[in-house]
Amino acid sequence: MIKWIIIALAAYVLYRLFANDILKKRKKDEKIDKKEMERKIAAGEMVKDPVCGAYVSVDDSITVRDGERLYHFCSYDCREKFLKSLSDGSRVLPEDAGAKPAADEKKDQ
Repeated sequence: MIKWIIIALAAYVLYRLFANDILKKRKKDEKIDKKEMERKIAAGEMVKDPVCGAYVSVDDSITVRDGERLYHFCSYDCREKFLKSLSDGSRVLPEDAGAKPAADEKKDQ
């Protein structure tokens, strides 16, 4: 009987050691991911979806051009909600809500 208790205790200790290492690695990876995301937001590589607030990559997002503004969306659902709100006039977005000036239009100085 004592053998089984010792084996169970050893198995539990090994489990806790490996589980702790895995948790530490996940936390470290999350910190790196957060720092990388903050860097991309600051560099303009990621923008905020004006409908749901999710951050999306400028390169991989769904876009809508409204005059000189280019809005980036995480999904077609968010895009459709935005287009519906534009046609209804039911929602007014702030100037910086997920919009960037269109890059291909040059302004005269």
